[in-house]
Amino acid sequence: MRLFYLIKKEFIEIIRQKEMLPLIIIAPIVQIIILGYVVKTDIKNIPVEIINLSKNQAAHQIINRINSTPLFNVKNISYQNKDAIETLKRGDVKAIILFRDPLSKSKSHLHYPEIQVLMDGIDSNTSAIAAGYFNGIIKKFILDDIEKQGRTLPVETRPLIRFNPELESINYMGPGIVALLLTILVLFLASVSIVREKEQQTMDTLLISQLTPVQIYIGKALPMAVIGLIQTSLGIAVVMLWFKVPVRGNLLYLLLSAVIFLSAILSYALLISTIASTQQQALFFSWFSMITFILLSGLFTPVENIAPGIRLIADINPVRYLIQIIREIFLKGNGIEYFYRELLSLLAIAGVVITISILNFKRFISK
Repeated sequence: MRLFYLIKKEFIEIIRQKEMLPLIIIAPIVQIIILGYVVKTDIKNIPVEIINLSKNQAAHQIINRINSTPLFNVKNISYQNKDAIETLKRGDVKAIILFRDPLSKSKSHLHYPEIQVLMDGIDSNTSAIAAGYFNGIIKKFILDDIEKQGRTLPVETRPLIRFNPELESINYMGPGIVALLLTILVLFLASVSIVREKEQQTMDTLLISQLTPVQIYIGKALPMAVIGLIQTSLGIAVVMLWFKVPVRGNLLYLLLSAVIFLSAILSYALLISTIASTQQQALFFSWFSMITFILLSGLFTPVENIAPGIRLIADINPVRYLIQIIREIFLKGNGIEYFYRELLSLLAIAGVVITISILNFKRFISK
């Protein structure tokens, strides 16, 4: 019964902080919507300039295709040669596409122009994607032209894309944003809960209330877990309804994974709260931990790209496993038999962190 009143007290404290309610309920929804548009890796409207020195009709046809696609934003079409390097230095365009007639006599019989693509490699990601787009346009034009002549290629590649056939990046990044915001909110809220009691000198009141250390620990963690589950539900709803990201799997598996994840991240946050002397210190430790969790989670870059030594830290990062599970459920519709290893890893991390956190909490109370 005393545990119930402690949990009730924690909820009342949260509700009384009126400035925190918008942060808990409204801010995550707004952040998911904003981040959903920001983290998209789809690249469109790439600014390009075309220099057409060819008299070949195929060059005009390819230029028309480039002009008609939303992938490129043709800023200018010039029919005279110019200093391409200087144009790229000014930064007005990301690529320059040069068409000219073959200079070699051995190629003069071809009815296709020579094409040179000059890319601004400062943004390597955009450059690589733009080059891929342009190669696709050229390949499609040549294939169509060959078919018009009544010929076919002996070998034709037809890639079949499963699970995300439209290649929409929001389908991949959106579910990960939910895990990201869940980590940030719970980590910051829980890390100041115990240290706040120390600063307000109300910890002694809890200690004389005949509550055991484990009960006090649960009373502090459970309200945050409930808030975390509410945030998870709101985030999933926004991703599904606002961005139209389909869910192919069972959301109950996602709920189970979120509960295990919350037990791990809450225990870590409460561990910070017992170590820190002030709320400012707790927030600093939480900020440092949050950045590390996010960068090593595989949200923005694949975990496989991380150096082997650093990957050991990623292997004990609970955010990594939650993001993997969320993507398995959203994109592939997989059941627990496909991601049980990630779930067991998450469970093992939670068990270790909970044990360390409770032992440290008992030591903290016994001082």
